[in-house]
This record gives sequence, structure tokens and C-alpha cells, in this order.
Amino acid sequence: MPHVPLPDTTAPCEPHDGETASGPSSPTCADIPTRRRELRRTLRRRRRALTPRQQRQAAKALCHRLRGLPELRRARRVALYLPNDGEIDPRPLIAWLERRGARVYLPVLAPLAHNRLWFVRYHAGTPMVSNRFGIREPDTRHGAHRARRLPAWALDLVLMPLVGFDDRAQRLGMGGGFYDRSFAFARQGGPRPRLIGLAHDCQRVPTLPVASWDVPLDAIASDARVLRP
Repeated sequence: MPHVPLPDTTAPCEPHDGETASGPSSPTCADIPTRRRELRRTLRRRRRALTPRQQRQAAKALCHRLRGLPELRRARRVALYLPNDGEIDPRPLIAWLERRGARVYLPVLAPLAHNRLWFVRYHAGTPMVSNRFGIREPDTRHGAHRARRLPAWALDLVLMPLVGFDDRAQRLGMGGGFYDRSFAFARQGGPRPRLIGLAHDCQRVPTLPVASWDVPLDAIASDARVLRP
């Protein structure tokens, strides 16, 4: 895979994705949205550059690591995602989870809640559609039945896609704030799922700036390593 240089990501502050910086205006803070966009573009190019064979090998290595994690072995209600745009693929876990008696859920863009997610039960017969981002998800009419979905707090484990991560297990998300908003309650105590971010190891960078609204993860797993804060 060709080397793709990374933009400078070191900065003392950063605004929420899609928002302007709060607090006193300064050139450094004002430049953060641009730096984040550049970093996302760079890391997405990295994962898109992987060949189909490299993608399959990475998915196999990732799922082998995940199956050894105590969080996954204990979980009975697990949310994961269907890969898009070169994301590392967690689907080989589905059959293993079902054999262990776990239920699998997929994120669905909530139709009446701004940038939030539903988590809808998934199995081979689930009717699927493409959402506005071109990502496959359970049909909204199917997921609208409460018996087919869980509130975010009721999940045991959530495996979420990342654009980037660093050696301190800090993450760069997709840019829409869907997971941050859906799991904001995790900062307040009370019932919460374990949160694990997934990425190709080529999406690792030395360090990432962190914003106060970023929901921290319990771990980050790639095809080469598992990192914990």
C-alpha cells in the first residue's frame, strides 16, 4: 500500500464535527475542522487502498482477536455494523455470536431523532435497505416495532467503526456524531454497554486531539492489536 502522508493533527482544542469552535476565536482553533477533514480523507484513502485479499485477511485477524476478549465472550446483546467505504469487516463474528446464543443488532438512522441511532435485531431474514449514505441497514418500517430493537443503554456490547485511532486508544469518528449522541448517556453513570472501536491497523496515527463530547471507548481493536485507554 502506498504511503499517504498525514496532516498535522496536534492542536489544543477542536470543535464538534459540523460545528464551529466554542470559546475565544483563534487561528489554531478555527483551523481544526479543516485538519479533521484532511485526516479523515487521508485515512479513508488508506483503507480504500487495501486489496480485497488484504481486507479478508484483516477481517479474519480482527475477528480472531475479538473472540478472545472477555467483553465479547460474556455479551448476549451485541451491536455491530455492516462495512462500508473500506471499513474493516466484523461480519465473520455473526455466526459465532449466534452459536453462543447472542443476539446481533445493527445501527439504523433513527427517523425522528437528529443524528441518533436505533439498534435493530438482525438475522438472515431481516429486510434490508440502503440509507441516505448508501449503507445497508434494517428497513425502518421493520425496525419501528419496539420488539425488534433495543435502546442503546440495553446493549451489552457495541462494535463501532472508526476512521482513525491512536496509541492512547483515542478515536476519530465518522464525522456525523451519530455514536457520540446515541451514547452520550455513558458519561453519566448507570447501565451502559461496553464500547469497542474497530479499524484497520493502517488507520492508526501517533496522536489524536480529543474533544469533551467524544464518548470514550473501552477498547480499540484492529487486525494487529487491541488497545485500551
